[in-house]
Amino acid sequence: VQLQASGGGLAQPGGSLRLSCTGSSSLDYYAIGWWRQAPGKEREWISCISWTDGDADYSESVKGRFTTSRDNAKNTAYLEMNSLKPEDTAIYYCSADNLSCYYLRHANTSDFWGQGTQVTVSS
Repeated sequence: VQLQASGGGLAQPGGSLRLSCTGSSSLDYYAIGWWRQAPGKEREWISCISWTDGDADYSESVKGRFTTSRDNAKNTAYLEMNSLKPEDTAIYYCSADNLSCYYLRHANTSDFWGQGTQVTVSS
């Protein structure tokens, strides 16, 4: 499976963006994770949505502001980002794991990665 992340761009503080992660084939049995890497910092896990029941989990840094969802019919997952802050500026990546969100997050077992999309939050 190849993943294509898209939807990044420039947003003002307080603004919104929606990222998409589209697979070249079915993502039905993959947990989909979202990560970001800011300049000079390590990659940070921020969200994951399960393939079993659609449950989602978030890091404390984005909880309450970001929402992840998925549309299996379109082989696509989404990350809706609201109330953006300058510290959200980073390259955002999606990944797919055929185990679970737990392994995706804690064991870094993602099978596939998207290429990354730049998000810049600035006035």
